[in-house]
Amino acid sequence: QVQLVESGGGLVQAGGSLRLSCAASGRTISTYNMGWFRQTPGKERDFVAAINWSGGSTYYADSVKGRFTISRDNAKNTVYLQMNSLKPEDTAVYYCAADKFLPRLRVGVTEYDYWGQGTQVAVSS
Repeated sequence: QVQLVESGGGLVQAGGSLRLSCAASGRTISTYNMGWFRQTPGKERDFVAAINWSGGSTYYADSVKGRFTISRDNAKNTVYLQMNSLKPEDTAVYYCAADKFLPRLRVGVTEYDYWGQGTQVAVSS
């Protein structure tokens, strides 16, 4: 089992940047594909980005493509989400998640096995 802890959230003005981190413990994340999701009150949790176990493949939601970058450092057991050109509509709680299914990147909430507790991102206009 792997435990995930997100950090790096905060309040930023529109157009600004943040880098979220997801630190894992318990097991090495090199045996998982990793994803980032986000959720606003009263809405479903939405896919943001995913990266395969080696870091060689990534996939993004259309809403963040070209602005966000997912990366990982397996030696540090950490996954990152670099968020640039932030918009007010990016405001949400951001969660990282681990997926044991390695053959392809997946976007469904129910397909991920382990979740962090989330970190709040607020973007002011």
